[in-house]
Amino acid sequence: MLRSMAFLLCGSIALTAVAQEAKPTAVLSGLDNPCGVAVQGATGHVFIADHKGVHRLDPKSGKAHVEISGFPTDIYGKGPKYNIGPLGLAFWDDEHLIVGDGSRPDGDELVRIYKVGKDAPHADHPPIKEDAAVATLGPIKASEESAKGEGNFYGVASNGKSIFITCNGDDTKGWIAKSTATNGKPGALKLSIATKVATEVDAPVPVIFGPYGDLVVGQMGEVSTPPGDSLLSIYDPETGKLKKNYKTGLNDIAGLAYSPKTKKLYATDYSWSDPKAGGLFRLDIDGDSIKAVKIASLDKPTACAFDKNGVLYVAVFGTVPEGSEKPMGSLVKFDSGL
Repeated sequence: MLRSMAFLLCGSIALTAVAQEAKPTAVLSGLDNPCGVAVQGATGHVFIADHKGVHRLDPKSGKAHVEISGFPTDIYGKGPKYNIGPLGLAFWDDEHLIVGDGSRPDGDELVRIYKVGKDAPHADHPPIKEDAAVATLGPIKASEESAKGEGNFYGVASNGKSIFITCNGDDTKGWIAKSTATNGKPGALKLSIATKVATEVDAPVPVIFGPYGDLVVGQMGEVSTPPGDSLLSIYDPETGKLKKNYKTGLNDIAGLAYSPKTKKLYATDYSWSDPKAGGLFRLDIDGDSIKAVKIASLDKPTACAFDKNGVLYVAVFGTVPEGSEKPMGSLVKFDSGL
């Protein structure tokens, strides 16, 4: 029954197209495996999570500092392997940042909420300590629903009422966890949507709210084979019901963002096994099919987020030259117009 449902809901795929490539501008370099991006609405400050912590960038001055530090280190991947720390980022409100953990073993990882305020970056600003959160959700321990417990909280989405977190612990379920607010405070983190059961594809990674309140999920799929197995899935955030499922033809969707100006949907394809095929794509939905239009080639892009003016920020892993240990990650931007 589940298999039949998955095939009925999964739309056809249009061939990937290539637009005239847009040119990104580098705004921050030397990042160590950056995985999360969020923009603070009140200030336009950009927050970036990498192996070393969470950074804050003021785009107007170009100044940046480490906002939150002291995370442990975990290792992700089967080859190549990467050191990771905090992963997903999203704002609960203008002054509280939600951080999904990737720095501990599955079953021990946490979701932290920090008060970051609106101060611009400056050199003598002391970082917030990792354990100095105003709220902590989780961990999600091993149980009948999750054989190993959950971790690698890569995607974070919040609408001020609920928080959704993509999990990569029990690969047979592909869980999204949910926290529902009570009296304005986040509640317990509970397993909510078993995405692999619904779609038969592994690894929910990015999660965002769509323009009309739906929960939009990028299902990364296997990082090696088959190629082009990433899905775009739409869920009802209240019931967790799968509403629509699209094949995208992309290899490894790692980031999703809607343009506030055009309402168009953009995705980053990390393309684990073939980095040259990765980059930034626009996903054009037409009925039951998606056309993935390549906007720019990028070297292993991860998360992405728009500011209110339509500037798109993208975190890029980059490739470390053989024999070097110098971090090659960066934050780039695409000026408004997408």
